[in-house]
Amino acid sequence: MNDESSKPGKRPSGTGKSAHRPADRRGGPPPKRKAAPREATGGGDSPPSRPSPPGLEARRLAVHLIEGVLTRGHALDTALASSDGNAAFSTLEARDRGFARLIAATVLRHLGSLDAVIAGFLERPLPATSYRPRSILQIAAAQILYLGTPAHAAINLAVEQCRRDPRAERYAGLANAVLRRLASDGPRRLADLPAPRTDIPDWIWRRWCAAYGDDIAAQIAAASLTEAALDLSARSDAADWATRLGGQLLDTGSIRLAEAGRIEDLPGFAEGAWWVQDAAASLPVRLLGDVAGLSVADFCAAPGGKTAALAAAGANVTAVDQSEDRIARLRENVDRLQIHDRVTFMRADISRWRAGSPFDAVLLDAPCLSTGTIRRHPDLMHLKRSGDLARIVAIQAKLLARAAAVVRPGGRLLYCVCSLEPEEGEGIVEAFLSATPDFRRVPITATEVAGHGEWLTPTGDLRTFPHHTPGPGAIGMDGFYAARMERTAAH
Repeated sequence: MNDESSKPGKRPSGTGKSAHRPADRRGGPPPKRKAAPREATGGGDSPPSRPSPPGLEARRLAVHLIEGVLTRGHALDTALASSDGNAAFSTLEARDRGFARLIAATVLRHLGSLDAVIAGFLERPLPATSYRPRSILQIAAAQILYLGTPAHAAINLAVEQCRRDPRAERYAGLANAVLRRLASDGPRRLADLPAPRTDIPDWIWRRWCAAYGDDIAAQIAAASLTEAALDLSARSDAADWATRLGGQLLDTGSIRLAEAGRIEDLPGFAEGAWWVQDAAASLPVRLLGDVAGLSVADFCAAPGGKTAALAAAGANVTAVDQSEDRIARLRENVDRLQIHDRVTFMRADISRWRAGSPFDAVLLDAPCLSTGTIRRHPDLMHLKRSGDLARIVAIQAKLLARAAAVVRPGGRLLYCVCSLEPEEGEGIVEAFLSATPDFRRVPITATEVAGHGEWLTPTGDLRTFPHHTPGPGAIGMDGFYAARMERTAAH
């Protein structure tokens, strides 16, 4: 799933289409861990007896988010959303919440490197169950080594955080000593690590090398560890909106913003002039050609970027998703974009749904491992595991067969995933075409993808990588796969 949220106040969030599980970086079953300690207010801290120094609450939220991912198996943005119900965090300003998420995402993006540098300054490893002091060290190290926070500020707040937390108070002296040494010698030790290899889980690295070769794997990894830019799709007149927003008009027709701030404060948000969508995710709808007046089913539709693009192009869209919450989110986005007159919502399990009549075109954005979106969701590296692949491939094959069943003769079927794993892309499509003789592949041409022939496979499918360049100087887009097919005979 590659579409992004257009919900007020949110940066791109949630893959949402596959279950999150804690992962062993070696690729085997996740290690058995004791449950994380039950949280009290403030992520386990005792209620402060004195006012918190500026910035402390944001750091406490960052710890809460990291532990939500690494010890409880929650997606980062799920953990952030759930913090609204925590009295200690519910009153934080948007700026502080955004900074907490930035710190947490930086830790998750560079966890291997951070742990390696920290370990070099410890006389002995921290106990395996010492979640809180470990998290405090990680967020302070991330600020010093990656975010440019003054060392004294990061160290002082980390020590104060330890002192105020009964689970970490006895580590206050250790935190002070380790972080002072890290501030002095940490950058050199970080530079000596084999980046980006250190931060990519072994099972993912091995798969990328096997599929694409060592050089491409290294480029994918380096780009995946870089925070994604914010891309928008305009309902109309993208060039004008690029000028008004101070953004770059990409080859894909998307608008890339260097600095965005709060999304709902940007011109055009309130009137639904655009929606958030990665440049790669904007391509599939174009591959269906002129959809004006056609009936199109968008399977696994939420949060609605592709639904929006289809409706804006004049299609009559049936947006199908099995989650009530996701359908509600989809409705919100469609209402803001003022395209509800062309969209019919259907809450259904696609694997069991029977359409009343066939569609002119069906777009299936299938649940997947989402390894092409690590730039925006670094938590995926710690929530997915290699053993998930066989399970998700079986689901994808079933969903593709169901999607094909509701395509009219002569109609088109577009299958896509935001995964870099060939089994979820080329493998699924080749197996489907071999087993379904009334469908044929319709190769995509370079002209259809803004002249970027490097985005196409030898068989004419779309395959983008995180290091690809969708415009002059605009490096980076989601790793994405799409195949276009056509029903050739009545069934």
